[in-house]
Amino acid sequence: MKSKEKRTTGGIIVAAGKTSERNGLNPLLKIGSITVVKRIVLTFQKAGISPIVVVTGYKAEEIEHHLADYGVVFLRNDQYENSRKFDSAKIGLDFLQNKCDRVLFTPVNIPMFTPETLQMMIEYDEKLLSPAYRGKSGHPLLISSELIPKILKYNGNMGLRGAIENIGVKRQWIDVEDEGILYDTDYIDRLDQLLIKHNKHILHPFVKISIEKESLFFDSRTKLLLILIQDTHSVRSACKHMALSYSKAWSMLNQLEQELDYAVVERKHGGSNGGKTYLTKEGTEFLEKYQQFEQNVHQFAKNEFERLF
Repeated sequence: MKSKEKRTTGGIIVAAGKTSERNGLNPLLKIGSITVVKRIVLTFQKAGISPIVVVTGYKAEEIEHHLADYGVVFLRNDQYENSRKFDSAKIGLDFLQNKCDRVLFTPVNIPMFTPETLQMMIEYDEKLLSPAYRGKSGHPLLISSELIPKILKYNGNMGLRGAIENIGVKRQWIDVEDEGILYDTDYIDRLDQLLIKHNKHILHPFVKISIEKESLFFDSRTKLLLILIQDTHSVRSACKHMALSYSKAWSMLNQLEQELDYAVVERKHGGSNGGKTYLTKEGTEFLEKYQQFEQNVHQFAKNEFERLF
């Protein structure tokens, strides 16, 4: 059933496993001129999926550096060598469960589903929804956030499939004309055949928005830093989630406050866990105004792009 309500949808890309001898688990494998992990990020972004979480493990720093300018949140599975894909999925689900209404989940080795498939899926009011191509189920999987606590409690050995079967909610399927939902990177020849079609689907305007005086002092990267400080109450944790050095983060914050001429963050000391960092009232208001401005500009760019191209 299609939903009449506008709901927020986040995305999880699991890219934590070791690269196999085959192509299967390599997030940095290129199909066309871009890597599979970047291709999925671009697909999510075109469909309006936000926030996007990438769970890393093997070659984490390389992957995080590769995506540092794309506004995604990084979570690490430090136990990736001794854990399963489901353990990485749980890290992402735990982070997003209170930040959006639904979550789209995919492993990194299935990179060719289209934005149109995602847009069709998020229009439906289902708690568990998978796309299907000619009777075959594929990725990504849409999960209602209200199911996440039950999924996180599952400790069986059947992974995400077992968790879904265990929660007692029937999964639904939606038919799509999108072969890309089926093929992982072990089928590299088939993915190469789908490349031209997929590139047409991810064609979109890429608009960078910044605020400047004599020099740039606020952009999407600074925005993400403030969002993560607001969420974690820690500059250090925020840096960890966005592949940013601690000193660079404070340099960005100091410049922002100097240009705005008011405090954006405040530190509160003490407590058994040490001090915490919060956005000030003025900092919160500035962030909200920027996000509204950014949303308006992106919507205008999207409308003009569709009209002209």
